[in-house]
Amino acid sequence: MQSNVHDGVLFASPRNEAERFSVAGSCVRKLGIKFPALVDGFDNRVEAAYTGWPDRMYLIAPGGRILYKSRPGPFGFHPEDLAAAITRAVKVH
Repeated sequence: MQSNVHDGVLFASPRNEAERFSVAGSCVRKLGIKFPALVDGFDNRVEAAYTGWPDRMYLIAPGGRILYKSRPGPFGFHPEDLAAAITRAVKVH
């Protein structure tokens, strides 16, 4: 929690979708996230389907097929493995 305070990303739980999008946007800006970020619905269906905790990196094909799933992060993150999966996916299409 201290890191959230330090990074300025400590928020009350959102009560509706508009607040959820606002919090997500603030986190993206304050943390300098440079890749597209998606916001799960209040039902957390995406998290349940793709096991988003602990943190992981995914490459998901159109239609929802998982092309790459990292080991739990942050120590399981290997960007070079994700880059290789992206290269393979682009060559296939």
